[in-house]
Amino acid sequence: MNLEEAINSFLDPFSTGFANLVFAEVTLGPISFPVVVAWLVLAAAGFTIYFGFIQFRGAKVAVDVVRGKFSKADDPGEVTHFQALASALSGTVGLGNIAGVGVAVTIGGPGATFWMIVAGLLGMCTKFVECTLGVKYRDIDEDGQVSGGPFKYLPIAFGERKHPALKVVSRVLTGVFAVSILIFGVAGAGMFQSNQTFQQLQSITGGAEDGLLSSTTAKLVVGLIFAGLVALVIIGGIRSIATVTSKLVPAMAIFYVVACLLVLIVNVDQIPGAFASIINGAFNPVGIAGGVVGVMIVGFQRSAFSNEAGIGSAAIAHSAVKTRRPVSEGFVALLEPFIDTVIICTMTALTIIIADTPSYSAAQEAYRTDQTEVGGVTLTSDAFATVLPWFPVLLAIAVALFAFSTILTWSYYGLKAWHHLFGKRRWTDILFRVLLCGFVVIGCLAALSSVVTMADAALFLCAFINIIGLVILLPVVRREMTAYLRDRKAGTLHELGAEDEAELAEIKREHGND
Repeated sequence: MNLEEAINSFLDPFSTGFANLVFAEVTLGPISFPVVVAWLVLAAAGFTIYFGFIQFRGAKVAVDVVRGKFSKADDPGEVTHFQALASALSGTVGLGNIAGVGVAVTIGGPGATFWMIVAGLLGMCTKFVECTLGVKYRDIDEDGQVSGGPFKYLPIAFGERKHPALKVVSRVLTGVFAVSILIFGVAGAGMFQSNQTFQQLQSITGGAEDGLLSSTTAKLVVGLIFAGLVALVIIGGIRSIATVTSKLVPAMAIFYVVACLLVLIVNVDQIPGAFASIINGAFNPVGIAGGVVGVMIVGFQRSAFSNEAGIGSAAIAHSAVKTRRPVSEGFVALLEPFIDTVIICTMTALTIIIADTPSYSAAQEAYRTDQTEVGGVTLTSDAFATVLPWFPVLLAIAVALFAFSTILTWSYYGLKAWHHLFGKRRWTDILFRVLLCGFVVIGCLAALSSVVTMADAALFLCAFINIIGLVILLPVVRREMTAYLRDRKAGTLHELGAEDEAELAEIKREHGND
C-alpha cells in the first residue's frame, strides 16, 4: 500500500461515518431529506421574513458602508469595512465556486444551479444576522486584537451566565462548534483547496496517468511548496491576511468573471437554452440526484459550501472591522452570498452547461453508475478550453491563488477555534499552524470524494449549532438594525446614545472577555 492509498483508506471510513451522523435523514411520506439541510433553509427563509427582506432593501446601505461613507478614523477595530469584506470573501470566493459548482452540476444536473441561487439570496439575510452579532459581542484586547464571532455570541445566546445547567449546555455546544470549525478548516480549506489546485496543475501537465505531476512524489512536493507559502503569510495574523486578500481577491474575482463572460459571449446564442435547462432541471430533473428534493438538497449543500452563510465563520473575520455600530458590518456581509453564489457560481454553472464537454457527460454518467463524485475543477477547465485551448494554464494560476486566499482566511478562523479550545499561547499557535500546513500537504494526496464528504459534514454541523444561537438573538439584531437605519436617516450615526452605552457596559460587566 502506497502513501496515497494509506491516506484514503484512513479518511474514507472517518468521513463516511461523520457524514452519516450529521446528514441523518427524516422521511415525510415519499420524501426523505437531511434534517440539518432543512434547518439551514428554513432558518434563512425565516430570517428573510423577520427582517422584511433586508438583503434587498439594504443593498444601497451596504455599498455605502463598504465605500467608507460612514466610517471614522478612530473607530475601534483592526481592518476597514472593505478589508473585512475582502477577507471574508477570500474564505468563500474560491474553489467552492469553481470545483464546488462542478460537483453540483455533476450530481444534481443543471437544476442544482437554480437552488444554489435561491440559497444564495436567502443566505444574504443569514450573513446579515451572524455578522452583526459577531461585531456586537466582540472583545478587543490591550494590543488592539479582536476576538469575535460565534465563540463570543453563542455563550450569550445559550444563557451561559443565567443557570448552571445552561452553562454546561452552552460550553458543550460551543465546544462542538469549535471542533467542527477546525475540521472544516482542515478539510474544507486546507485539504479541498490544495486537492483541487493540484488536480488542475496535474491536468495541464499531462494528466494523472503519464503526466509530469502523476507521481506521488510530485504531489508531495507541490503540497510542501503550497504549505510553505501559506505559512509565510499566516504568521502575521488578521492584519497580514487582510492586506494580502484585499488586493488578491478583487483581482482574481474580476479575472475569473471575465473568463466566464468570454465563454458566454462566444456562446451567447446558447444562454437562453442553458437557463431553460436550469429551470427545467430544478423542477423536472432527469434522475441524477433523486428527483426534485434531491436536486434541491444538492443545490443548497453546494451553496452553503461556497458562501458559508449560517456557518458562523464569516462573523469571525467581520468582527475585526473598524466600527462603532455592529449592524453596519451586517449590511456589508449580506453582499457576500450575492457576489459569491448568485453571480460567480451561476456564471461557472452556465459555462459548464453551455460548453457541455465530454468530461461533463462522463462525470454525470459515472455518478449515475456508481455514485462516485467526479468532476470538480477539471469540468470548468475543460469548459474554458472549448473557447481558448490555452486557458486552462491561466485557470491553474487563478485556482492556486483562489485556494491560497481561502486557506489564509480559514487559518484565521481555525486559530480562533483553537484558542477557544486550548487557550491563546505562542507554542500552541505554532502547533496549529504546523497541523494546518500538514493537512494542506495531505490534501494533494487524498481523493476528492473523501475530502468533500468530510468538509460538508463539518460545515453543516457548524450551521446547526450556530443557527440555534442566531434564532435566540434575533431581537438583538432587529433593535440594532432599527436604531441604525433611524440614525442614518437623522445623520447621527456616530453618536452613541445613553441606552447603547448602558447596554455595552452591562455586556462587559456580565460577560467580560469570556
